[in-house]
Amino acid sequence: MIHELRIYHCMPGKIGDLNNRFANITLKIWEKHGIRQVGFWTVLIGPSNHALYYLLEWDSLAERERIWNAFAGDPEWIAARTKTEAQGAIVQRIENYMLAPTAYSKIQ
Repeated sequence: MIHELRIYHCMPGKIGDLNNRFANITLKIWEKHGIRQVGFWTVLIGPSNHALYYLLEWDSLAERERIWNAFAGDPEWIAARTKTEAQGAIVQRIENYMLAPTAYSKIQ
């Protein structure tokens, strides 16, 4: 099992738009493709409260590549992303980390 940590750094004032897109659009499309989320977090105390952190769970890098590419090319997702960004970009930049658990990790 591997986990993917993604950090979306939002444009100023756009964190609400990003949360809304995930809650009402993205998660439904992920379900169709079999993308498994572990959780989502926002920052209470830290250098910026304009970021959304989330963790995905994958069986392998090959599974991730196959499923993520299908999602990224899904016409429903492309149309939804385009519509939600009609007034400008929501996300300024994305950080992406593929994580492997240590032998002593509670999550394997």
